[in-house]
Amino acid sequence: MFDPNLPATGTDMVSAEMRSQFNGLKALIDAIVTVTAAQIDGVTTLLPGEAASVGLSVIGNTLHFTFGIPRGDVGVQGQNGSDGAGGPQGPPFANAVVDAVTTLNPGDPATVSVSFDGTNVHFSYGIPRGNNGTNGTDGGVGPPGPPFAQAVIDSVTTLPSGTPATVGVSFDGTNVRFTFGIPRGDTGSDGTQGVQGPPGEITQAQLNSAINGTSANTNGVSTLDTGFADPDMEALRQKMNEMILNGRR
Repeated sequence: MFDPNLPATGTDMVSAEMRSQFNGLKALIDAIVTVTAAQIDGVTTLLPGEAASVGLSVIGNTLHFTFGIPRGDVGVQGQNGSDGAGGPQGPPFANAVVDAVTTLNPGDPATVSVSFDGTNVHFSYGIPRGNNGTNGTDGGVGPPGPPFAQAVIDSVTTLPSGTPATVGVSFDGTNVRFTFGIPRGDTGSDGTQGVQGPPGEITQAQLNSAINGTSANTNGVSTLDTGFADPDMEALRQKMNEMILNGRR
């Protein structure tokens, strides 16, 4: 065991004593824990007004976290339209990177994995899609939906064909910001010249039979009638409505 009082002042060095001191120092150095990973063991939802909590422990070379996060109070009824007053500024957001978001099958449990590279906390999510719903009857205007965090799409870039799609996310203290890179499709090759067929005739019964065999699935899909302030999102909404209307018959 290391003794800071050895060797005593003014004494000759003794090999056994110095060897014991060096071995004691090495044992202290070997006992230092080097953290190489971080792991979230649990996140618990607390009641509104309870203090948030964080638990931290070190097991081997891994930091283990447990979080207790209080849910917000039930909000008051918002004003109709888009001219309601804004809420207070949210808490600061730690530097984090979303590496992947995977769509799972209905009924699969959602997954979250986290890792730490020494600078950023990296997240990967697996989110199950919902089951196909049945067609509902026309109803009145429903109650306001839950609040949605402010998000901004900064850019959508067209990438060369074959390039992997990309998603970038950042936080400026107020807004979560996204940038997308979407590869365009390959250019198709020209088809072979077809042979000119003889002119044909079709009866009204044949035409009705052919129309009845086409898809009417989009007739039950409602258009998106609420505009977006963001120009990119508004252009995407209009194109989606064109696709829905063109598919109806």
